[in-house]
Amino acid sequence: MSDWTGIIDDVASHVTLLKELGVRTVELPPGFFAAWDKPAAAPAPAAAPVPLAKLTLPGPVAEAPPAAGPLAPEARRKALADIAERVGVCVNCPLHAAGRANVVPGQGNPDSPDVMFIGEAPGEEEDRQGLAFVGAAGQFLTKMIEAMGYTREQVFIANICKCRPPRNRVPDAVEMQKCLPFLREQIRVIRPKTIVLLGGTAIKGILNSQMGVTRIQGTWTSYEGIPVMPTYHPSYIIRFENSGDAAGMKTAKLHVWNALKLVLARLGKPVPQPGKKG
Repeated sequence: MSDWTGIIDDVASHVTLLKELGVRTVELPPGFFAAWDKPAAAPAPAAAPVPLAKLTLPGPVAEAPPAAGPLAPEARRKALADIAERVGVCVNCPLHAAGRANVVPGQGNPDSPDVMFIGEAPGEEEDRQGLAFVGAAGQFLTKMIEAMGYTREQVFIANICKCRPPRNRVPDAVEMQKCLPFLREQIRVIRPKTIVLLGGTAIKGILNSQMGVTRIQGTWTSYEGIPVMPTYHPSYIIRFENSGDAAGMKTAKLHVWNALKLVLARLGKPVPQPGKKG
């Protein structure tokens, strides 16, 4: 078998994915083909750093997360338990006195999982159980995870805020500011290979961006060197379902699934066939 076979297969798979996403053209630099007939030139200068909110097409390989060397599995679990303990006694914002039943630090695979999902804040059921994404939106997220070929235990699931805002309202700026250090610390401990941001609050919190989810969803950016894919929150899709808007729900689902397929491509994972789990 030729050494080029694997490269050709990867290129073919990537082109097929771009075709599914509606990409029909690719820009090539002037003189691209002529360069094949010329001797190799000196390496070009390194490109300028891409701004955080710069919208780019995904590459085929996941970027390595930053920070010092990874912790051993037991050390990671201990570090996350310590964060959860501090979350449990946190009184840094008004949410601790807003009738919370339980804090919701997040749960899942702490050992550099392929994907870390980050949402907005706990809802009623999450507050009752102390677990992230276990209500109606959580059931839809489970379907998303399984469609990618994973189980909930193989990924990590968390939120921007660890306490439920009253009446499930959006967390305000102070609440997010006080809670984000816990999440950032979790990310450094967990070291996920990719992050999927679910909804506008997660985008605002992690990327410090005011761009709406409709504009940025499905487009790669990064957080501390970790590839980040923003997309819609499961509750956004559920609203279409509850209102009987079948067309809107179908479109929203397609956008989310396309974003998740980009994550799989970035990780070098195949897209599972319907009804099959990896």
